[in-house]
Amino acid sequence: MLLTIPNLLNAAQLAKMHEIIADGEFLDGKLSAGYAAARVKRNEELGQEPERIQRLIRILMASLGHHETFRFGVLPHRVADPIFARYRPGMAYGDHVDDPIMGSGGPRFRSDVSMTVFLNEPADYDGGELVIRTSFGEQRVKLPAGDAVVYPSSSLHQVAEVTRGERLVALTWIQSYVRDPARRELLYELNLAREHLLRTAPAAEHTALVDRSYSNLVRMWGEV
Repeated sequence: MLLTIPNLLNAAQLAKMHEIIADGEFLDGKLSAGYAAARVKRNEELGQEPERIQRLIRILMASLGHHETFRFGVLPHRVADPIFARYRPGMAYGDHVDDPIMGSGGPRFRSDVSMTVFLNEPADYDGGELVIRTSFGEQRVKLPAGDAVVYPSSSLHQVAEVTRGERLVALTWIQSYVRDPARRELLYELNLAREHLLRTAPAAEHTALVDRSYSNLVRMWGEV
């Protein structure tokens, strides 16, 4: 499931993140890439200055923790510390699949879901679309600043070449309580119906049945 998350970050949060990033040092993105990715990766990533990175992480994680679309669409168990990447003219990231196991600097975890958070406006740059290959064809994603997209980490994807301006994004990866993407999609759609029924017919018997079914499916499929 490819799912967009509108307004993950508000204008004040975006402004603060840009202020924190402004004088940071960006390094060649190949330094964090494996052998296969390094062949197709042309971008820059914000250096790992602990204080700067932690300030950025606090802003992003506070928003993730309170956003219902993220919580119910991803069912997050573990979330990786984000990477902040920029693309300038001539930079791109060719077709690749994200690493299945992550966490070299701490606890290891499985990457089930990838997330891109757009930190500047589409008008700020030409090109730079996130291109994801799905069973329904190629999806090209370029969202307003503050919006995010999540998609299965197993998806073949790329970042199209930037031809003007600068593309700035935050990237992270999530191990979900439910590893199978088809089951996550079913649970997300079922929860939308469940939430509607809980608002509109909280005392109805069919509401209780849907609520119970959702909870028991999470219990059946969830991994801890």
